[in-house]
Formats: sequence, structure tokens, C-alpha cells
Amino acid sequence: MPTELRRPNRSFTIRQLCLEFKCTPRALRFYEDKGLLSPARDGLNRVYSYKDRARLQLILQGKRVGLALAEIGEILDLYEVDDGGAQQAAKSLRKFQERIVALEQQKIDVDDQIRILKAGCEAMEQRLAETRPDLLPRAADYDQMLRRRLDGVEHADAK
Repeated sequence: MPTELRRPNRSFTIRQLCLEFKCTPRALRFYEDKGLLSPARDGLNRVYSYKDRARLQLILQGKRVGLALAEIGEILDLYEVDDGGAQQAAKSLRKFQERIVALEQQKIDVDDQIRILKAGCEAMEQRLAETRPDLLPRAADYDQMLRRRLDGVEHADAK
């Protein structure tokens, strides 16, 4: 069968998948409890197939873009439908488009919040300049600390 030729008959341990995908055994067991993964058993050990590995990869990609586990499960369930992946692709497309709309709205919301906070900072700086200019250098120190954090300087210093 051509499908068998494309997929290696290889199995993976929980440790191998955790190392490869930088996740915890607890996470894999959680995905198993949610029905997203179903490894075989060899005694007490879980044995993950090539298909389980591919499903884990899709789960992690879905999580990375903000899909809920239920949504990921809906997409994974369509993998079993024998239509060349068309239904799975259509469902994924809809979910991805919905996620893009949600993220674009979040971006607008974040930009609005930043604008409001900057205006608040300007107002407070002006007020301090008029009433307590001695407190302004502290605000500047705080601003420098934030800029160092954003630039990653403090993270590098901490190592």
C-alpha cells in the first residue's frame, strides 16, 4: 500500500516526543485524557506511533496560534475522513480565518490601550513637572528599565 510506504513504521517514547517538541510528559498525558492522542500501551509504557507524533505536532501548532483544544480536536477528527483531507482543510481554513479576525481585533485593542497609557503618562509627567519635578527622574529611570527589558538587556545580564 502506498500509504504504508510514506509513513515509517516507527514508534516513539513519551521522552522522545517531549524532547523533540519541548513539552512535558504531563502535557502529553493531558492531550491523551482529552482524546487528542491515543498511544498504544506496552505494559505501563505509552508507545506513540508516527500518526500520534503528527497529531502532537498539529496540536502544538494549533495551540501556538491560539486555537482551543476543542477546535484542534474537531480538526484532528476530520483526519480520519477518507476524502483526501478536503474536509479537514476546509475546517482548518475556517478556524484559521476566525483566529485571524480575533487577533486583528486584539491588535486594535492593544494599540488603543497603548495610546491611552501613553496619553496618561504624558499627563502625569506634565502634572509632576508643574507640581513635583523632583519625582520626574524616577519616572525616567523607570522608563529606561522598561526599555532595557524590552530590548532584552536585563535578560542577558541575568544569565
